[in-house]
Amino acid sequence: MISEVFLVLAGHESSLFPQDHSILPAFLPLLHPGEQQCLESLGQIALRYRKIKASCLSLSHSPSRYLCALAATLSRILKDEYENLVITTEEKVLRRDANLVASGSFVPLSSVRATFAHWDAPFAALISLMAEIEGASEWKPGPLIDLLLTRARTGINRVASILSRLSIAVQHVWRTQLAAFVVHGSLSQSDPLASDSYTLLEGAMPSCVSPQSCESIAYVGRAIGTVKAAKWQKQLPRTLAQEHISLLEKVIPEDRHEFDTVIAQIRIGVSEFLWENVLTHKDVEDAVNSLADYFLLRNGEFSLSLIREIERLKVSRLTAHSGMIREQDLNLALLRASLGTTAQHDPSLSRLRFTLPAGPLRPLLPSLNSIAATSSTQLPGSVDPSIFDTCLLGTQLELSYLVSWPLDLLLQGSDLSSYGSLFSYLSALRKTHTRIHTCWTSLSNSQRARRRWTGLGEGGTVEDLKARSQLLRCGWGVVRDMGWFLDTLLGYTMTDVIDVEFGQLKKLLGTEEMRVPPQSSGSLRSMASGTIGSSASNTAPQLDFTSLRAIHSMYLDRLLTGCLLTNAALTSILLPIFEICERFVAQVERWGGDILPALLFEGSLKGGGEDVGVMVKERHKVVFEVNETLHGLLDSFYEQLSLSTSQQPFTTTDASKSILMNATSHLTNHSISKVGKGNDGGLGDVRRHIERLLLRLDFNGGFSNTHKTEKLNANILAQGGLA
Repeated sequence: MISEVFLVLAGHESSLFPQDHSILPAFLPLLHPGEQQCLESLGQIALRYRKIKASCLSLSHSPSRYLCALAATLSRILKDEYENLVITTEEKVLRRDANLVASGSFVPLSSVRATFAHWDAPFAALISLMAEIEGASEWKPGPLIDLLLTRARTGINRVASILSRLSIAVQHVWRTQLAAFVVHGSLSQSDPLASDSYTLLEGAMPSCVSPQSCESIAYVGRAIGTVKAAKWQKQLPRTLAQEHISLLEKVIPEDRHEFDTVIAQIRIGVSEFLWENVLTHKDVEDAVNSLADYFLLRNGEFSLSLIREIERLKVSRLTAHSGMIREQDLNLALLRASLGTTAQHDPSLSRLRFTLPAGPLRPLLPSLNSIAATSSTQLPGSVDPSIFDTCLLGTQLELSYLVSWPLDLLLQGSDLSSYGSLFSYLSALRKTHTRIHTCWTSLSNSQRARRRWTGLGEGGTVEDLKARSQLLRCGWGVVRDMGWFLDTLLGYTMTDVIDVEFGQLKKLLGTEEMRVPPQSSGSLRSMASGTIGSSASNTAPQLDFTSLRAIHSMYLDRLLTGCLLTNAALTSILLPIFEICERFVAQVERWGGDILPALLFEGSLKGGGEDVGVMVKERHKVVFEVNETLHGLLDSFYEQLSLSTSQQPFTTTDASKSILMNATSHLTNHSISKVGKGNDGGLGDVRRHIERLLLRLDFNGGFSNTHKTEKLNANILAQGGLA
């Protein structure tokens, strides 16, 4: 019977256990209850072993290399440990080992049961594991590694050891795939980690890999694969590839800190290679210049021409047969706007594209009834990056930039979204500013023409002379306040924010010797002060590729913050200010370009009548309401702007912009760590941007000094400081 028991433990079937681990009923009367229990326990161990072996055989034919590796490793563990234990125990019985054979002739089943007892828990855990694995139709490497690591966290040492070895085996196969991707840029036909566009597939990464490392893996694999596919004249050096492979062979994903360190080192090496050989300094400088010219409106004549072309397009579609505005019409307006400007022969202009997310539309004119409800639908405290997208055309309009190889290694989707938000805001500001100036010109021309007939007065009878004068002064006051605020905001944005930040970025990318004055805080200069100061030569230091991306991301963050786009309270006030300006200009255009009605419109020269002065009163009511709304918004804007200087500096919520610094901050004391250290000093300089705007707005104490709210019949001259 003992030989039969060993055959059963080795995985063979026996008539002793006709079904599962139940003993043959005819054999039960011959057994002691203790022997029966020991025999059933040994039968259960043998049954579990046979099920595990069958599962391993089934998984070994799986198309997944990860499941095959798991099955092969488990089979080897069973062979080396369990099957060897069966053979060794049988050998001891045959040699009449005193620990197993009592009196040299009797083998207690309890001794055999005690020998195999430590396999109860491992086999139970493996049976549960195999059932879960076979219950799913497909297993990605990420969830499979997570499953094994989770099950390995147990207090039973033998179970933890077996599952840990299975996990390491699967991780080794995954690491081989990873090495092919991040070192050679190649993807496997079966179980690839990324798609053909080098985007990581769902389930390709285990949860023990940090988001920073996932982003770095996708970036490095995409860079190497694209360089290889483009057949660039300079490929990744063989020595660098071997160094990266040797680094990967020393770590596995479950050792998160070491793995993140190795991935960050590989990224730095690949980035430096790309910066020196693929994406050159000239490519970066040209891209930064073109993005600043067209998205930040540094090319002033082109931006003004583009605004005029879009306005002309809307008006022309009102009388056209189709009356539709399509994307090709807007892209054609881009080309027409470049004629006669410095952008006419700029090759970067071909990269610009207008997109209409809502599709073609009919031209929309500014609303004359009420402020649009877009600002009221925004959740309190949230920052909507597309809040100004509708200002230029009347519906959502986005300006995109076509990024091709190798520029896409620097400019990510989040960067282009930031540039698009800046363009929407700046174009809305510039358009409103231009409209107010046009309204000022129209009012001046109308008054000049009227004074030819009325002399120094405003004309009309004695009854409405004063009312006409007050209406005109109130209208001029509204236009003056609108123009002053937009002039101040535009000057601050273009001079104190964009010009300063762009100039500092250009200095960091320049090749001239960089002499930083001690008293100059230098918004972006403070970020790279460590890199610049560490240079032992008199020439500018060579920025590595990772530092370049981090500096560019911080440059965009500072632009968004300086332009007030990261403060929901301020943007929710700026949009109604732009809309009230548009509403007033549209109302003046509807009145024929003048605040005052013509003398013959309402019978002001009839010598009296009930309708004399009615039109003046109606217009005075409209202008006064606009004036009250405008000053309420300006007061709210100044109040929120003052509060922002005492609060925590607002920054963008896009976490992808800080991935580079976070991923390598623990690696080295090189430039990236110094960029991160300079970040704190840069926030103070962003706050000083806001303080400069406060000084511009309140240079004469108009906001800081409290003033009483004027009523409809109050003296408008006294309110404007003219009486």
